[in-house]
This record gives sequence, C-alpha cells and structure tokens, in this order.
Amino acid sequence: MDRVTAQDVARRAGVAASTVSRALNQPGRINEQTRERILAAARELGYGAPARRSERRGLVALLVPDVTNPFYFDIIRSTQEQLRTAGYMQLLIDTGESGRTEAEVLAQLEGVVDGAILSATRLDSDALRDAATRLPLAVINRRHEHIPSVLIDIRVGLIQAIEHLRALGHRRIAFVSGPPESWQNRWRWKEFEEQVTGQGLEPVLVGPYPPNLTGGAAAADALLVTGATACLTFNDLLAIGILQRLRRKGVSVPDDLSVVGCDDIFGSAFCDPPLTTIAGDVQQAGRIAATRLLGVLNHTVTEGLATSLVPTHLLVRESTGPAAR
Repeated sequence: MDRVTAQDVARRAGVAASTVSRALNQPGRINEQTRERILAAARELGYGAPARRSERRGLVALLVPDVTNPFYFDIIRSTQEQLRTAGYMQLLIDTGESGRTEAEVLAQLEGVVDGAILSATRLDSDALRDAATRLPLAVINRRHEHIPSVLIDIRVGLIQAIEHLRALGHRRIAFVSGPPESWQNRWRWKEFEEQVTGQGLEPVLVGPYPPNLTGGAAAADALLVTGATACLTFNDLLAIGILQRLRRKGVSVPDDLSVVGCDDIFGSAFCDPPLTTIAGDVQQAGRIAATRLLGVLNHTVTEGLATSLVPTHLLVRESTGPAAR
C-alpha cells in the first residue's frame, strides 16, 4: 500500500501542501474552515494514522555534507543512539557539500526510509519544503517554519567572541566565509556583521571558501592583505587550516593575527596554538533532532514547529591575544 503524503491531502482539499503542514502543526496560523476541510481530507485518506508495523521500514537516513568533518561525529553518534532506542536503524549518507546531490539522494530515499535528518542542509527553503511533503524530515543548524528544526545558536558565543577581541584591542575583524549555498554561513555572517558594527568595530568579509583545511590555507593568504588583526571563521576546519598555513609562512598566531573558530571540534584544543572557538552541545542538537523526527513518525507531535535552539559560549585558548601594534 502506497504511503499517503501531504501532497495527496492537499490535492483532496484543494490547497497547497504547505497549507496542510500549517493546518496539522500550526493551527493558529490558518482559518478554521480551511483547517476543517484539510482534516476531513486527511481522515478520508488515512493520513496521520499510525503506520502498521508491516508498513514501517525501521530506517532513518542521516545526511551530512562532509562525513570527514569531526563536527558531525557527535551528531552521528547522538542521532544513532536516539533512533536505536526507538527501534530504528540509521543510514548515514555523505552529500559532498552539494545541494544537488542532497536533493537527488532524498528523491532516491522515498519508499526506502521512514524519514531523514538533514544536518547543515545545502537546500534552499522551497526545496526543503517540497522534500518534506514527500518524506518526513528534521533539520539541524537550519531554521524552517514548516519542518522540525534545531539550531546551534551562535549568537551568545559570538557576542562573547567579539567582546573578547575588542578587549584585546582589535578594531578590524574579518569573517572567513564558508560555502555560499549554506544558510548557516549566511546567517553567521549577518550576525557577525551586526555584532561587530554594533560594538563600533570594522567587519571584513573574506571568502567564500570550502569549509575544510584546504579552504583555510587559501583564506590565510587572503587574510594577510585585509589589514585585519583578528578573524572569526565559519567553522573550526577553516580556522585550523589558517593556523597551519600561517605557521608555514612564519606568521605568528596570536602575535600577528588572532584566530577564532566555531564548533569546538575534536582536535581544536590540540592545535598549535590551541584554538579559541565558539562551542555548543552538538550531541544535544542531534538528540533533539532525532526526537522531533520520531514525534512526526509516531504522530505524537502536538506542538508547533518552532526551531529548538541550542546555546553556545566562547572557549578562550591560545590563538587569540592583544592586537598587533
């Protein structure tokens, strides 16, 4: 028996699939007459009824952009543990930092898995909404009003980082940008720019670069001609690549340039010098995302789809110091 989707309900009720999502998860955002028509269509088609055991596949996919990035290790572990406890097996897929690959994989997963968790998705909002009408989804490090989402909220950690650099005398601070397709990257730059200018300092945008060690090496060369005395990077891999490249060029960190990363991945404390970085509870983000997806799969979700926020803080290590004079 084919699984009834939100699109089927939308066609029966004569509305958009996104309207079906709001009617079922955010009833306060839709008029009562339309909602009743959607609920009637859902009942007629059997949408929302718990799947019979024989219809469940017991599989949930986890999609990550780069499985070699240590940031995803804790997400892989925490989602897997949460899903296993609920009787599901996790299928891990590396999408290679490609939104196109991600979309193709999601299409291939229809009818194969019960749902999917997307960590740092490269899909835009419309593509995500479309995918969610065909397969239950949850997303990590992304906001979306129609899909269960978890965001590691860098804002507190970012404020602490900018205040830390300002206290050290830095006035021109660069943001080393990651992949342009990343919603998270664009959001981090926006928050960075607001915080830096809000404290009377000068922001500089460098990049975009691939969010890996090679990208960091290229970013290091660009940083040296910006006049910035400090930088904050999209992620720790970029920061570590910068540290390695600057060391080879004979540029001292933090004497000549202070470097702040983001994510506190395994290894960031063992760099030379150890990396100052913005840290959040990545395992908690994975557990929340898995729990919220399970709520959708088990039809036990009763609250709206507001994004769950995981707070962050600054870890000060040896890669930051007084501005060069």
